[in-house]
Amino acid sequence: QVVLEESGGGLVQAGGSLRLSCAASGSVFSRYIVGWFRQAPGKEREFVAAINWTGENTNYGDSVRGRFTISRDNAKNMAYLQMNSMKPEDTAVYYCAADRSFRVWLSNEYDYWGQGTQVTVSS
Repeated sequence: QVVLEESGGGLVQAGGSLRLSCAASGSVFSRYIVGWFRQAPGKEREFVAAINWTGENTNYGDSVRGRFTISRDNAKNMAYLQMNSMKPEDTAVYYCAADRSFRVWLSNEYDYWGQGTQVTVSS
């Protein structure tokens, strides 16, 4: 079982950047696919990005593609989400998720989730 903890959220102006971090513990991190999701008030959870075990393959939601970059450092048990050219509509609680099965690449049904970190983008 892996335990995830997000950090790096905060307040940023439109057009600015933030980098979120996801620290993993309790299991071999390199065995997990990692995803980032977000949920704004009154809205459903939205897929943001995913990265495979080695970091060679990534996938992005349409609303963030070209602005956000997902990465990982298995030696440090860390995953990251670099967010650039941010917009007010990026405001949400951002969650890190992990799963060992490749099925999540299509299903987005991850087994393990962090508590989330708030990101607010002001206009």
